Amino acid sequence: MFSKNSRYKKLSDTVTNDARGRRLGSKTLRVVPDVAGTFRYAVEEGDRLDHLAYKAYKDSTRWWRICDANPEFMSPQAMLGKEPMVTISIRVTFPGEGDPPWCDLIRSLSALVGIEDVRIADDIRLVEREMEYEGDTVTYTGERAARSVAVVFNRMNLDKRAIVHEVRALGFNTGESYTVSRVGKKIVLPPDVTG
Repeated sequence: MFSKNSRYKKLSDTVTNDARGRRLGSKTLRVVPDVAGTFRYAVEEGDRLDHLAYKAYKDSTRWWRICDANPEFMSPQAMLGKEPMVTISIRVTFPGEGDPPWCDLIRSLSALVGIEDVRIADDIRLVEREMEYEGDTVTYTGERAARSVAVVFNRMNLDKRAIVHEVRALGFNTGESYTVSRVGKKIVLPPDVTG
């Protein structure tokens, strides 16, 4: 039933009941082993777990060792940034009069099928400014705020263009946007120990 190097092969057999009450043969629960690793790998664009496993262990089927060493990720795809959920950040400005309609923006985006979360992020930076004071030019440090909309969405239902279109439809101007990705982030590659 399992290949010779399967992580489930050595588990003992058991009998369980399914939702309909049928008794079925099964394997006992596999407890995630303690995997200690100090080698940290920076995720690159196009990485695949089977390729990483081959580089690390000369066996592409041992990708699950990498998953065991990185339990903070719910799925192997999330570890490499290839899950369907994507986070984008779009710089926005409001050219109209009065306060920007932030509530309308959040409500409108949240109503789109596939959007999981919408947040407004303030990026406040200190910049040097000059002003005339009693005939002298005075340099001072002031705040400059830039706002972005961070949107978490399912790329199977929606794309970035549709989100930008919705933001613009509410009267906002959009600037640079980027996808928050796992590229460059570190994961643990544990030593090759059977477990």
